[in-house]
Amino acid sequence: MKRLTAAAVAATLGFFVLGPMAPAAKAGEPYWQCVTFARMFSGIEIFGDAHTWWSQARNRFQTSERPRTGSVLAFKPSGRMSRGHVAVVSEVLTDRVIRVTHANWGGSRGKVEENVTVVDVSDRGDWTAVKVWYNPINDLGTSVYPTWGFIHKAPFQPSDGLLMASASVGADGQP
Repeated sequence: MKRLTAAAVAATLGFFVLGPMAPAAKAGEPYWQCVTFARMFSGIEIFGDAHTWWSQARNRFQTSERPRTGSVLAFKPSGRMSRGHVAVVSEVLTDRVIRVTHANWGGSRGKVEENVTVVDVSDRGDWTAVKVWYNPINDLGTSVYPTWGFIHKAPFQPSDGLLMASASVGADGQP
């Protein structure tokens, strides 16, 4: 019986190593959606489908075409990704290469993938088109995904250049 069990475990492990996809979440394990994970991991309080995050972030959070650790990369809807996707930047490696941690991507349905390489392949280097590492081929995938950019946790600052400051006033009326 021990040999049979060992053979079954070895066969199962071999299937997952050689198989075309990562395993889906099992019953009893958490099934992560990308938006729930990104909100919890980044602290950016946006709700709704991933394709709505960019418009919701305007006038609430800073947005840009430059990644920062902890920011959320917002993917536009495209192809089978009809609701978009969001991923949290876990590390900035260069001006065109980052690592993200995200959930429910590709073959990892319901699972969290940590430190996945993402490369900016846009013509202008503005992160409007990316390729994402794909484990089954041990390389960047062939698909190019359109993105809006990065949502940062910092609150939105008006762009008119006016900053408001306050100072506490002492008993003598002086700041």
